[in-house]
Amino acid sequence: MINIIDYEMGNLRSVEKAFHKLGFAAGISSDPEAIAAADKVVLPGVGAFRDCIHNLRSGGFVEPLLAHVAAGKPLLGICVGMQMLLDESEEFGRHQGLGLIPGKVVRFPSGMVENGERLKVPHMGWNNINLKKASPIFAGIQDDSFVYFVHSYHCQAENPEDVAASCTYGDVTFCASFWRGNIMATQFHPEKSQDVGLQIFKNFGNL
Repeated sequence: MINIIDYEMGNLRSVEKAFHKLGFAAGISSDPEAIAAADKVVLPGVGAFRDCIHNLRSGGFVEPLLAHVAAGKPLLGICVGMQMLLDESEEFGRHQGLGLIPGKVVRFPSGMVENGERLKVPHMGWNNINLKKASPIFAGIQDDSFVYFVHSYHCQAENPEDVAASCTYGDVTFCASFWRGNIMATQFHPEKSQDVGLQIFKNFGNL
């Protein structure tokens, strides 16, 4: 069973429908105790890091989630769900993350220009990713594939070996995906990334 954590901050139904389309047993739950019974957990996230981490902590999800990871069970973080795996974020002040992956979350700089045009923040829309290592969720995914992003802040990994894929926006090359053991994450939204996203969910479900 794949447990999609409902802490009131995520694109839950689209993620659930994607797994169901692929034939996997997946469900949305706002009960922290459901994490212990799950084979795999998805931590989605939409909105500000500050609000997401607050809801995760106040909802009692942190300890069961850390126990899930410590037990060696697969975890997939999506968007802010990826960012919360890091040590801290600078969004709306300094906020502590889960500390599962060393690093921090920072904002894209203002005033970025590409081909003479000012780039907008948030980084929103389709962009290509460069695969850095053979993360299990990227099986069957081609290098330079296009996926869908919506974010104003991005992850800076302390250890380059944790970076499974990168992406470049303007003059910033950022971490688009992590992989460390049973922890996997994407800054982009697989549920909005069509065939590439479905393949990522299929790979995660098959772990």
